[in-house]
Amino acid sequence: MRILLTGGAGFIGRHVVTILLERGHEVRVLDSLRPDVHVGVLWQAPDTVQLNIGDVRDSAAVDAALTGIDAVVHLAAKVGLGVSVADLPDYAASNDVGTAEVLAGMSRAGVGQLVLASSMVVYGEGLGRCAEHGAKSPGPRLEAALAAGHFEPPCPVCERPLGTELVDESAPTDPRNAYASSKLAQELYASNWARATGGSVAAMRYHNVYGPGMPRNTPYAGVAAIFTSALRRREAPRVFEDGEMRRDFVHVRDIARATVLAAERHRDGVRAFNVGSGCPRTVGEMAANLATAMHGPQPVITGDYRLGDVRHITADSSRLRNELSWTPQVSFADGMLELAELESSSR
Repeated sequence: MRILLTGGAGFIGRHVVTILLERGHEVRVLDSLRPDVHVGVLWQAPDTVQLNIGDVRDSAAVDAALTGIDAVVHLAAKVGLGVSVADLPDYAASNDVGTAEVLAGMSRAGVGQLVLASSMVVYGEGLGRCAEHGAKSPGPRLEAALAAGHFEPPCPVCERPLGTELVDESAPTDPRNAYASSKLAQELYASNWARATGGSVAAMRYHNVYGPGMPRNTPYAGVAAIFTSALRRREAPRVFEDGEMRRDFVHVRDIARATVLAAERHRDGVRAFNVGSGCPRTVGEMAANLATAMHGPQPVITGDYRLGDVRHITADSSRLRNELSWTPQVSFADGMLELAELESSSR
């Protein structure tokens, strides 16, 4: 296939490019190379990849990039938490307007297949399990409770702390920050486009991605990048709350393989896919593993918190496994060791 990859010069995009080429696809990349993402040496496109430098919000750039294309993998986005109200316009412009322009361009060009990079953040706190009332969607965590060190979200019925529950794609969406709201909006725009054009959408709800090429010390860095950056400075990783927040850390090569499989195999209708390892870990556990592997100081549990952070979000990725025949290949232990080796060699 001839595939347009937006955001292909980014962290995940570079790995998607590699796998697309390995599997014999023709690849064109559209990337704005925005300086708050691309710090340091810029990505050099492989000889067989056409790099179009342009913004997805520019309809002319989008139209030029879509010429002769069979399918689009749309990764371009502003990522991060969006913790300030002042961030709202940039998220809305970069993610929502950018996606709308891509979809409009696809309609003009007659391109009917989209793989969209979404995120697990669309679920908010997802689901928890109350011993008395079963599976429940937690309400927002209140600042007074967080300040008092009460981090577990309460059951909305009895207010007892909820246990954790795997979240599948049928769980209600509940975005709780600017980034999450923009990712859900992208999915909704894509569904509107598919309904109007008969196109197909695979919305890939990535969980916590880590691996080679992670950005460091930028607003886009995930928690793994933040921890490794601290350890490179010989500083203890600082872990918020009590360190017991559960996440599904999934290696970027597994994310890239899932994305390419969706481009190759999902051709009908609108479908969301969780992309997670299936082996939830705590944030504190990740920090401790990295500290040990990098021979650095052990993490400090700070008790600090950020409004809008979710406590637990862990994936049920069985739909992706069953429908697209995907399985993760990089274990947590191997991924942590690889990160440590990469960080040590770059000092």
